Amino acid sequence: MFEFIFQAWHWFFDVFMHLDQHLAEWAILLGPWLHVLLFAIVFAETGLVVTPVLPGDSLLFAVGALASVPASGIHLIYTMGLLMAAAISGDAVNYGIGKYVGPKIFTQRTSTWLNKKHLDRTHEFYEKHGGKTIILARFIPIIRTFAPFVAGIGKMGYPRFALFNVMGGIGWVGGFIFSGYFFGNLPLVKQNFQFVMVGIVLISTLPIVCEVFRSYKK
Repeated sequence: MFEFIFQAWHWFFDVFMHLDQHLAEWAILLGPWLHVLLFAIVFAETGLVVTPVLPGDSLLFAVGALASVPASGIHLIYTMGLLMAAAISGDAVNYGIGKYVGPKIFTQRTSTWLNKKHLDRTHEFYEKHGGKTIILARFIPIIRTFAPFVAGIGKMGYPRFALFNVMGGIGWVGGFIFSGYFFGNLPLVKQNFQFVMVGIVLISTLPIVCEVFRSYKK
């Protein structure tokens, strides 16, 4: 069992570090079905609370870089629209799960963790700050998986959530794919692609580190 976990982790790490190469191989192997795989990854990362470790930012950047290669079979606008739909629908499903699950688990007022007062406070927070939270969370790994779920638990009004969900999904997918399209095949970037992937993750998680450090000081 341990060996299987180690091999799976090693494979995942290798894919992440050489995402551009693996995407090019998958494009040849899968053809048009690659779009189905990409849709599934983006949808799962944004729509399922149990899969926050799937690549998001780095995958979109690599897709943009691949789309700039004419022989790849990846059409920039079509693929970008498809993945925007995956991101938006994923958040919508995640919100629905949170809205359905929240009232069922936050029922007591004496529980330390599942206290109904926490649900009420979450609702107040998302009514006041939920819009910018949904948009900004798109650009932070792990947080973007939990933000729509918590918005559903907090009973954020769906029309308001949907508006910011669409705005965030378009900005996130479009921003990273266009970045990869215009910069992903520059010699300096292409020769150091694995370091670019690590850099994207570090920059994306920097707000979490800063917030944890600030909370620790308080």
